[in-house]
Amino acid sequence: MTKNGKNNPINPSFYFQLLFWPALFVFGIGRIYGEYSDGPLKELVIYNFCHWIFQIMGANFIYYILIRHFFDRKRYFEFSLYLMASLYIISVINRIFIVYIAEPFFVTEDQDSFFSIFTDIKYLLLHYTFPVISGAFIFISIMFIIRYKDEKENSVRLQKEKTELELQSLKSQLHPHFLFNTLNNIYSLSISHSDNTSQSISQLSDILDYILYKGQKKWVSVTDELSIINDYIALESLRYHSERLKINKTVTINSTNTIPPLLYLTLVENAFKHGAGKTSEPTEITIQVETDEKYSLFRIENTVSPNQTKNDKAIGLQNIQRQLQHHYPGNFTCNISQENLIFKVELITPSQHD
Repeated sequence: MTKNGKNNPINPSFYFQLLFWPALFVFGIGRIYGEYSDGPLKELVIYNFCHWIFQIMGANFIYYILIRHFFDRKRYFEFSLYLMASLYIISVINRIFIVYIAEPFFVTEDQDSFFSIFTDIKYLLLHYTFPVISGAFIFISIMFIIRYKDEKENSVRLQKEKTELELQSLKSQLHPHFLFNTLNNIYSLSISHSDNTSQSISQLSDILDYILYKGQKKWVSVTDELSIINDYIALESLRYHSERLKINKTVTINSTNTIPPLLYLTLVENAFKHGAGKTSEPTEITIQVETDEKYSLFRIENTVSPNQTKNDKAIGLQNIQRQLQHHYPGNFTCNISQENLIFKVELITPSQHD
């Protein structure tokens, strides 16, 4: 059962029927009494009540049986055929009910024969079929509105759940190759008794802690994200000599802004993956971060191999676009470009966002 079902186990259509049918009954009495004010009120109420019962049954049968099983499945011919037959049968039963069950309590005249009841089509249409159709039309119209509203709400809820699941998946997509390479590098450091071994272990621990815990939050501070990026760069740099990889970083923090966790880290990882990871030539990565009271700016550039296609790099950035759309629908700037073997991503987001 869905969460929505637990909070509201009774279908909204139940409440609608609870209000609609009594209101229709009262309206029917008022209309009939206005037209036949000289007649006994008791008889008017009984006649209206008998018609009212069959309006309820007829409307629910048409909606829940005929519309649900035939009309919704586009079986229009069968729907039309069964609808006409149902209206006739309901009208006949309604008239038999009134003539043989209700009227004997207050009418002393001769009763209509069954043959007359079944064959007097004009009388059935005017006095029995039309009331059923009129009540059913209003009922079904409102039921369609309720159904449309429910389906729209369910669609929005399912889309939200889907987006949340996708977002959780996106947050966990720090590539496994980074973890394996880092462990191998730390292992090599331990064999050579390097002084960097304990520091590298601590940095890896901080990254994993950030992904597992802060990565599940909706927002983190830019400074927290930059701190973990520093650890990430330090660990990735273990794989390359200083001549092989050059990192330029400029950070200007003027405001304690927030961003979705792993947003910048994913872009940095993408730069390493498609920069140094795709070529044996010297690679340069430039990172610029600025924050003020209105916006947060993150710009990253990396050199790329001449043989690398734009599509290869774009695939890794699609997840970023989806995260941005989820957190800042229509309220962010993401510019992706490549010129002279320099791949650049510029990201501008609001300083704070609910």
